[in-house]
Amino acid sequence: MPEHSQFQLFSERRFMPFFMTQGLGAFNDNIFKNALAAMLVFKGSQLGGLNTDQVVNLSALVFILPFFLFSALFGQFADKFEKSIQIQRIKLFEVVIMALATLGFWTNSVALLLFVLFLLGLQSTIFGPIKYGILPQILRREELVGGNALVEMGTFVAILAGTIAGPQLAGIDVSWPYWVGVAGLAVALLGWLFSLRVPVAEPVAPDLEINWNIVTETIRNLKFLNENRVVLNSVLGIAWFWFFGATFLVQIPSYSQNVLGGDENLMSGLLALFIIGISAGSLLCEKLSGHQIEIGLVPFGSIGLTLFGLDLFFASPATPGMAVSFGQFLSVGANWRIIIDLVLIGVFGGFYIVPLYALVQSRSEPDHRSRVIAGLNILDALAMVIAAITAMLLLGPADLTIPQLFLITALLNAVVAMYIFTLVPEFLMRFLVWILIHTIYRVRVTGMENIPDEGPVIIASNHVSFVDPLILGGMVRRPVRFVMYHKIYKIPLLKFIFKNGKAIPIAPRHEAPEVLDEAWRRMHEVLAEGDVLGIFPEGQITRDGEIQEFKSGVEKLVAEHPVVVVPVALCNLWGSMFSRRDPLHKRRPYKLWSRIDVRIGAPVYAGELSAERLEREVKALRGADR
Repeated sequence: MPEHSQFQLFSERRFMPFFMTQGLGAFNDNIFKNALAAMLVFKGSQLGGLNTDQVVNLSALVFILPFFLFSALFGQFADKFEKSIQIQRIKLFEVVIMALATLGFWTNSVALLLFVLFLLGLQSTIFGPIKYGILPQILRREELVGGNALVEMGTFVAILAGTIAGPQLAGIDVSWPYWVGVAGLAVALLGWLFSLRVPVAEPVAPDLEINWNIVTETIRNLKFLNENRVVLNSVLGIAWFWFFGATFLVQIPSYSQNVLGGDENLMSGLLALFIIGISAGSLLCEKLSGHQIEIGLVPFGSIGLTLFGLDLFFASPATPGMAVSFGQFLSVGANWRIIIDLVLIGVFGGFYIVPLYALVQSRSEPDHRSRVIAGLNILDALAMVIAAITAMLLLGPADLTIPQLFLITALLNAVVAMYIFTLVPEFLMRFLVWILIHTIYRVRVTGMENIPDEGPVIIASNHVSFVDPLILGGMVRRPVRFVMYHKIYKIPLLKFIFKNGKAIPIAPRHEAPEVLDEAWRRMHEVLAEGDVLGIFPEGQITRDGEIQEFKSGVEKLVAEHPVVVVPVALCNLWGSMFSRRDPLHKRRPYKLWSRIDVRIGAPVYAGELSAERLEREVKALRGADR
């Protein structure tokens, strides 16, 4: 398990120039978008008779529309062509766009500015598949969570900076279009200079023939998503997050003015709190997940989004105040509940989104990963378009308030989360495992590099407690299918986790021959599919803390499927409430956060394997630590 910090990536050329390029692009988008929002909301601009709430949501729709229309087309470009050259050309396009933005602000043309917003959305559409497709090429697998966290953090910090800078530039008395235009051009040029340092990322599908029909290519990209059920449902989860996030983020300018009675500074402050929360949650993901892709954080994040989204409704005032600044808002004690809600919505949003992006990248096929990302962007765009239209309808004809819109969205989040976790129980199962290994235990893993990243492998461990499969399954980066005694498999509560984790119950032939035969069939199936099989060769949980004799079943299994076997020792679990040291009525809760060790040894190859050798290897790894 790597011990280095994710922040060390900032010192490496393979990551830092790309990080700065994408961050400056997000910064520029938000300078423009928020300067435009300030003009629409605080300068009383009208467009076609729409009120300010509706115009703000219309601008959000205009920005996101190109993602829906053109993601499939440019996803092909990301797979077919070398990525660093594409990034450089995209940044030059940004310079042209910001020149048009200067003209739009100078002439005070809302129509031209909305067109510029569309072009910025188009630029982001082209960049999106490259942005998430390049990360698995420049980062190692164990760096994906940290790298994604930094990219998400950088993006949201850039959004925060643009959110603050845009309205401030828009409020400068001396020719404010000049300042917005100069800032946009300067940031675009700086981004282009950083793009020249982005390392080469070779095309993954150079022979791909470009399909210029955006309808058929969109359908094809969506079919790529359906190749892997976990990827598909992760994509659906990400799309829902952007519906939820867009609903909250887009309403904050109007919420600041029309609900809280605030000025531009309050708007910037609330957006800053929201974005700081997302950045903090994203960065915490690597620490909480132990450098691996931990999808157990996704349900945790979803719960927080609902709880604090609901509380924001109840914390919002019934009538707005009188043109308060951010400082005046902070001085009122009751308002701190709103502040905490916004920050924690952001934090739990980071917990929710980072593991899902990393999961999509790691489980997509490399030769069309960018087109999978393009399909993801299409669904994200569709979700945000629906969010904008829904908000316009609810805040217009339905005459709901913004807090009521927050309430409805938070309740919908609970419904959608339950539906997704029903479709993919792996998310909920991993959440329960994550809770176990982060509340009862502190798990230290050594030798994780001994487990191959792909291909069939058997993990063989000593058996100390009823939760051994949960601990191992929670720490090993690849999904593990465990073989366990059928009576343990049937323990209430644990059965839910074992069943949804696709554990394989097994029994001695004299107890249940049909269970044994089915177990052997399923074990062969797991190895034939190139997955990880977890076994406990002792055949039972130890009753004295010592490692029992390893049964010869592992030899038979490897003789029929010659795969590597990785020995694992679980240490310091003896005496826990889940072990058999004490009678059931005398067991007491184990001290919270007790340190346990998972020690992973060097692989034993099929031709060298015997039950006796495997037993010696595990005993040597465990030593005296029971």
